[in-house]
Amino acid sequence: MSFLLLGFATGLGLIFAIGAQNIFVIEQGLKKEFIFTVCAICSISDFLLIFLGIFIFQHFQFFFTSSVELILNILLLIFLIHFIWNKIHTKNNKLKLSNNKKKTSLTKIIFKTLGFTYLNPHVYSDTVFFLGNFSKTFLFNQKILFGLGASISSFIFFFLLGYLSNYSSYYLNKKKIWKLINFLISLFMFFISLAVLNNIINNLVI
Repeated sequence: MSFLLLGFATGLGLIFAIGAQNIFVIEQGLKKEFIFTVCAICSISDFLLIFLGIFIFQHFQFFFTSSVELILNILLLIFLIHFIWNKIHTKNNKLKLSNNKKKTSLTKIIFKTLGFTYLNPHVYSDTVFFLGNFSKTFLFNQKILFGLGASISSFIFFFLLGYLSNYSSYYLNKKKIWKLINFLISLFMFFISLAVLNNIINNLVI
């Protein structure tokens, strides 16, 4: 049981950092659009990557080179710029608020969620490499418990994040507040883009 709690605490500590994926989950919660789907994709992806790292970390640690990280960062930067551009474009053409009849398609949301999840190098560094390296000396049953603990923390975190945001949206249904929310989301994504760009530059310099 101690390894289950250790996995839970470690996973929660890693996932708590504010990133593009978490902000996207919050936004979908506020907009009340496909919250369960978004949270499920994020949670299941973490589950798969966590156990991938725990059991085959030794085989993957040599493949995650600086070149692979650079490519992922470039793809993530392009993805974020496209996301911000769409936000600005939407803002200039009257915001699509949560009470609008027209909603984003499920297919588009799925691809967006997958993009925010799998194009982020930190997802791999946290799940596959950190947790995999941390648990490499554990016995088989200890690895199972540790992975389950980390996965449970992901499921709880994402579903709480999505549905608490959904609950909050009932008190944020004014147009001015939604304009502010969209501005703050765009601003957060902009600063995350700068951080990703900085990683790219550092990677090229090195």
